[in-house]
Parts: sequence; structure tokens; C-alpha cells
Amino acid sequence: MKLGVFLCDDVRPELQGKHGNYPTMFSNLFAAVDPNITLQFYRVIDGQYPQTLNECDGYLTSGSRYSVYEQSRWINVFQGFIHQLYFQQVPLVGICFGHQMIAQALAGEVVRSEQGWGIGTAQATINLKEVQRCPWITEPPETLSLLVSHQDQVLRSPAKCITLAGSNFCPNSILLVGDHFLGIQGHPEFTPEYLFDLMKLRKSSYPTATYQSALDSLIQPTDHLQVTRWIIQFFRYWQFINEPHSFNKTE
Repeated sequence: MKLGVFLCDDVRPELQGKHGNYPTMFSNLFAAVDPNITLQFYRVIDGQYPQTLNECDGYLTSGSRYSVYEQSRWINVFQGFIHQLYFQQVPLVGICFGHQMIAQALAGEVVRSEQGWGIGTAQATINLKEVQRCPWITEPPETLSLLVSHQDQVLRSPAKCITLAGSNFCPNSILLVGDHFLGIQGHPEFTPEYLFDLMKLRKSSYPTATYQSALDSLIQPTDHLQVTRWIIQFFRYWQFINEPHSFNKTE
């Protein structure tokens, strides 16, 4: 299976030597779960897009330092493209910025959260009733932990959307829109070491208590591999239900 990854930013230059850029992070993550997955990267921040929508079996987005509601040409073009993917029934998984872009492109609402920064290891409660409608979510736990780094949040989700996981801090942590758009606020591709170094660079941006609490949280285990399995199974399930199948009848 070939997945396209829309690159909406770069890792800070001073961190790339130690941690790599986003292509390295996503490649390492998917290789750890399923080495048969092929990734194709598109720098949408520089206007690079697939030539055709069926160039890949599905698409993901990276996170970004930018906000989806900023009036920037590349963001506006990307929003229109996400809108096109949705109505052309092309499967997409949005990570952080991409999660918020799904809401923004489909008439939801994204705002700077009054609760401030979400950083460190964040836990969300799984909506077990709703995930029963998602056969690609296997062995769901009651709670899910992922690394996060965001100030913006989805305040109002789009139409035809169900909330698969949320918390008091971030009620819309994981959203399924229709049956082919999945938004995840957390970062399965981040490592605790990377987030630790990123937080140190941004230390002046955080309230002292928020920063210290986030640092302390980085020792907690995360469910990044389980979430990545679900992402792969999401794309495979979409492939399966949309491909013609032949059945041999036995007398």
C-alpha cells in the first residue's frame, strides 16, 4: 500500500541533525509497524501536490507551526484541496494541523484554545460506543495516550462527524468525518526525545507550570504504535470496501 504524506512544515533546523525532518519521523513510525507500507511525500507548503488523486491509496498530513485560519496562500490552497479530497471520497488522516484543517475545510470551527497550550503526553477517553462502528479500530482501550503540541483546537466539528476520543482539555481529540476522513490531534510520529528538545527551544512560550507538567509527563508510555496500526487498518478497510470482489460459488 502506498500512502502520500502532505508536508505542512519542517522540523526546526537546529533539531533536524538529531531527530530528522518529518519524512524521517513518518518513515520510522510506519516501518516500526508495517515495513511494507510505501510513503510518498508532498511539500504542500511549497505548492507540491499529487498529479492525480489516485496517485496513492490514501493520504496523511504532517503537523505545522501555522494555524489553519491564517490568511496564507498555501494554507488557502491546501484547504481547497482537502475539500476536494473529501467530496471525491479520497481517504485522509489529518495529524494535528491536518486534523484541524479537516474541520476548517468542512465548515467546522478551529480557534486558539482558551485553555492554553496542550503539550507533553495527553490522555483522551475513547468513545467505546462510537468506535464499535469502526471495524478498523481493533482492541480499543478505555483511554489513549499520545504526544501533543498545540494551541489551536477544533471547537465545532463538521457535519457527518463522530467523536471517537476526547478529554476535558481537548473534547475533539479524534474525529471521523464521513467514513473516509480521520482527524487526530496528537502526534504518533513524535518521539518523547524530540518533544523534549522542541519544548526546551520554546520554553519561553509556555507558562512555567505548564512546561514543568509537560516535562514530567514525557516518561509516560504512549499508544503511538496502536494508533498507527489503526491508521493502516483504516486505509486497508477503505480499500477493501471500495474494490470490486469476486466470489466463487460452490454447489
